[in-house]
Amino acid sequence: MPNTSYSGPFKPLSESELLLKDNLKKHLYLLAEKIGERNIWHYNELNASADYIENTLAELGYDVSKQEYKIENKALKNIEAELVGTSKPEEIIIVGAHYDSVIGSPGANDNASGVAAVLEIARLLSKEKLPRTLRMVAFVNEEPPFFQTEKMGSRIYAARSRKRGEKVVAMFSLETIGYYSDEPGSQHYPFPFGSFYPDTGNFIGFVGNISSRKLVRKALSSFRKNTPFPSEGLAAPGWFIGIGWSDHWSFWKEGYPAVMITDTALFRYEQYHTMEDTPDKIDYDRTARVVEGISRVVSELAGNP
Repeated sequence: MPNTSYSGPFKPLSESELLLKDNLKKHLYLLAEKIGERNIWHYNELNASADYIENTLAELGYDVSKQEYKIENKALKNIEAELVGTSKPEEIIIVGAHYDSVIGSPGANDNASGVAAVLEIARLLSKEKLPRTLRMVAFVNEEPPFFQTEKMGSRIYAARSRKRGEKVVAMFSLETIGYYSDEPGSQHYPFPFGSFYPDTGNFIGFVGNISSRKLVRKALSSFRKNTPFPSEGLAAPGWFIGIGWSDHWSFWKEGYPAVMITDTALFRYEQYHTMEDTPDKIDYDRTARVVEGISRVVSELAGNP
């Protein structure tokens, strides 16, 4: 992987990062505490989450569109906000996260953290004039029993992009990005990756399949160049445990390059998929640093060096 991971002390949060921290906390507590568990079995809560996402994007000045479909006679929707590119509008970068939570969990880290990040990246980049088109998308139905099925929101969205002949040059799935630890031994891996990566869970990970390896390297290089925060990258066959565990998998199925950005979820976070996945577990200082870093990656890849 290009460059080297940051190590060393952090500077105090900048004014931009302090605002980002406050906003992330607001989004997370709204989604994971006030609303709580949100899925097809908690349908009112799922719709309340969708309404919040849609309203937040609209307040930022975006024209928001919805891709609707039905399961068990219930209407579900992916939510999209688009910043049309100035000179290469046909080339599309997608930043997405799923807004549903697994059965039995309020889903703070998984994945209100990712949704909050998408909303804040939308805010940070809303006034930019980017050569490529940028889409912020909140996906429904990522969690089981819909995970990696035709009913997964991102699967339906990616299939539509392919049918339309859209040129998606990069997709980033923000998945469980809010938990960090400086304790040695806090980070675990599926075999055989533990031999090659650090055992301290203080980094953000960029993960892709072999076909997406160029995007992994490009995104990680940009992050490391612009953001003093520990980071690791991995491009491996998609059948390895954990490599395809989010909405980026749906874009691989359509032949698009896609990367998951993650704190590695269950390989670090003991509260994963439990009732204990609550907003108080999130490290908001570090998450703010990570999200601002991701926004820089997206801006650079969309054409602003």
